[in-house]
Amino acid sequence: MGHTASVDQVRAWSAYGDSWWVQGGLRAHRGGGREELPGVRLSASGLPARQWNNGDVDIAATVDVDQIRDWYAGLGLPWGVRVPAGSVWKWGERVFHGRMMGLDKDRFRPAAGPDPLTMRAAGPADLPHVAHVDQAAFGGQLELTRAWLDPHVQPGPVTTFIASLGDHPVATGYLVRADGRAGPTGCLGGVGVIPEARRRGIGLALSSRLVAHALNTGAELIVLSPDTASAADLYRRLGFTEIPGFDVYVDP
Repeated sequence: MGHTASVDQVRAWSAYGDSWWVQGGLRAHRGGGREELPGVRLSASGLPARQWNNGDVDIAATVDVDQIRDWYAGLGLPWGVRVPAGSVWKWGERVFHGRMMGLDKDRFRPAAGPDPLTMRAAGPADLPHVAHVDQAAFGGQLELTRAWLDPHVQPGPVTTFIASLGDHPVATGYLVRADGRAGPTGCLGGVGVIPEARRRGIGLALSSRLVAHALNTGAELIVLSPDTASAADLYRRLGFTEIPGFDVYVDP
């Protein structure tokens, strides 16, 4: 799939890093935190899962990997770094390529969901339902999933929505609002639908609701990292365009 020039690549990369900077700030009192070092911003969740402890590299040539290693070692956490695709990076083992997509506010094409789907913002009391749906959609350990999602259902810069058919929660996802280097932005994450409710337009409708929430709270650019080709196709229907993504490296 080719890339388009409708979304500024540098700004989108900064927006993605801004969202993880917010995540680190949310978790500073939970064994995580955040730190800015030459050429890289670090974010830690406090959880022993590498995917939630990463640095976002801006200028690869200025990064001192030993500084990164020492910071995460002080927290006792596994870690990796996200490097913009095409960058020269000579450290560690490349384990993953992440796609990226962006949406400027004037390109949004909202989508409705099927009846009788309802969607609402989740609060602390909804954590068991949100964690159950997330685990059903993505797998993983329930205890870790709950710990990761708990800050997302508290008042703050992350808003989680839960979608239900009748009284049954069937989908969830969250939006991180940031006002950082890239200006007012949002980042979608964790959009998942339980297997038995898929292929009904629920994920599309929930994603549309999250984008609308981001725009209603002042975001001018929305970014995300789709985990499958079918997810990328879904987001294109909302107006997202694909941009060069990132490579994840870990300490060998």
